[in-house]
Amino acid sequence: MDNLNDIKALWLTAKTDSLPSSDEMLRIVKKFRNNRLRKKLTIIFVALVCAAIEVAAMFVYKSTMITTRIGEVLIIIACGVLVFTNTRSMKRFIDLKDCSNKEFIEFLEQTRRNQVYYYKKTQVLGMGLSSLGLLLYLYETASISTVAFIITYAIAITWTLVLWLVIRPRSFKKQSRKLDETLKKLEKISKQLD
Repeated sequence: MDNLNDIKALWLTAKTDSLPSSDEMLRIVKKFRNNRLRKKLTIIFVALVCAAIEVAAMFVYKSTMITTRIGEVLIIIACGVLVFTNTRSMKRFIDLKDCSNKEFIEFLEQTRRNQVYYYKKTQVLGMGLSSLGLLLYLYETASISTVAFIITYAIAITWTLVLWLVIRPRSFKKQSRKLDETLKKLEKISKQLD
């Protein structure tokens, strides 16, 4: 009987203050799912609006140079890439309703792999098409004069470099950090339960 009392005493002294309750776990999963779905829906909506504006611009603005048309098409394709990839990944988040801790950890690990793939491949494709499309689109307007050309392309290239070299990496690090924090918290809970 002494062993049972020792085990009970040991069990009661274990510090579980840092572990969330099961209700909090469900709240974490629901909050994560809803935030991601909201962000994906916003991205899809914005991409569709941008594509619609670009299509409307194609019909309203009668360009004389082929570079403008190529730029418009590249921007529309970039919007299509955004819509396609976010619509595809939304299915995973919609299907995430009731799951165990281990299933959610596996889901988060797959989300991390998808995030890295998106950053290295898909985002490069989308931003590359968009950047090239913007530079080609501006050519007709900027070719009016040398000063307009220099100013327009200085602004456009600066903006593109800021996107590629500052905003894109910071955004990836921020999203990775949030995902890692959630994953570590859940792994800690999962190890306690095993």
